Amino acid sequence: MRFMRVGERGRERPIVLDADGRAFDLSSLTADIDRAFFAEAGPAAAARALAEGRLPATEIGALRVGSPIDRPASIICIGMNYAAHAAESGSPPPEHLVVFFKKPNSAVGPTDPILVPRGSDRLDWEVELGIVIGAEGRYLDTDEQALAIVAGYVLANDLSERSFQVDISGGQWSKGKCCADFSPFGPWIATPDELGDVQRLRLRSWVNGEPRQDSSTADMIFSVATIVRELSAVMVLEPGDVILTGTPEGVALSGRFPYLRAGDGVRVEIDGLGSIDQTVTSEEVLR
Repeated sequence: MRFMRVGERGRERPIVLDADGRAFDLSSLTADIDRAFFAEAGPAAAARALAEGRLPATEIGALRVGSPIDRPASIICIGMNYAAHAAESGSPPPEHLVVFFKKPNSAVGPTDPILVPRGSDRLDWEVELGIVIGAEGRYLDTDEQALAIVAGYVLANDLSERSFQVDISGGQWSKGKCCADFSPFGPWIATPDELGDVQRLRLRSWVNGEPRQDSSTADMIFSVATIVRELSAVMVLEPGDVILTGTPEGVALSGRFPYLRAGDGVRVEIDGLGSIDQTVTSEEVLR
């Protein structure tokens, strides 16, 4: 199954897509796709309702696609999880998980504009695989236990303002990660059975149609299972958490490409998880 939210911002309705790509309205089952949906075993309930024919068919058409999860419980991010990206950042591969956070209110949809923050001069893109947590996890001992609490996977663009992240960071990265609308997700959350081997997914990004990143989750330093298991040793994972697993080489921070400017078009995609297509827009233009 794939879960989506469609409609104008702040008024999205929940949708599920079946194996044939047909859309069904989930409104009779849940008010939204959010932390409560996952905490209350919403995916399993949706699968039963779909199999029993209890969900009305619907059309998405030209409706706006929102973030497939409304205000994640937490957005937990793993830094430098691809060796080549660590190298282009000037750092050795980490021996332990590098962890930072993004604010839940930074989550937006896959076609919403990328807003240039006030004072920004080093705006960067990062295609990433997101893990959606479906059950509480603490002190998980095995990879099997870790993967058992994964409800699905989602495409993300971990937008970053490098001046905020590096120059005025104070030693942490979140200043450059939490600006308005800096966590575009979507277009859907795919359940694990939709993707097969999650460590064999191709990730790519483009700016103005020109290739930037092209890699595979096979190049992760820490696998999906390892990330979930090791995080559970230092924090309690909750339903509705989203974990971003790092980005491969090919970002502007490398010095090989210019940073984003208003008017640029950015596309990121991962096999089986669709694409995010956005235009960089000055906040002043929207006021």
